[in-house]
Amino acid sequence: MEMKNIPFGITNWAEIIPTEYKGETGMAFWRTQQFDTVRVRMVEYSAGYLADHWCKKGHILLCIEGELHTELTDGRKFTLTPGTSYQVSDNAEPHRSYTKTGAKLFIVD
Repeated sequence: MEMKNIPFGITNWAEIIPTEYKGETGMAFWRTQQFDTVRVRMVEYSAGYLADHWCKKGHILLCIEGELHTELTDGRKFTLTPGTSYQVSDNAEPHRSYTKTGAKLFIVD
């Protein structure tokens, strides 16, 4: 990823209006900023959220609150708790996430 054409700035995430996305179960609430080709998001998943698709997009993802479970199509499963992160490149390993209790994430992709 090349970060370019992004002047210094501050984002107050509380001022960004969230967009709602339905999962297979539960809801995701995205607060999104686009900086040239880099998308940055603060995402909150409701309790009981399960993604409705296998994602092939690359991400750098940091868990801020709650607990997030991510499974890969090959069957491996990972759990993020506050202060832990994962990273995956575009088209590398399809993944989907779920949470029993809810989670808050900071995502760059």
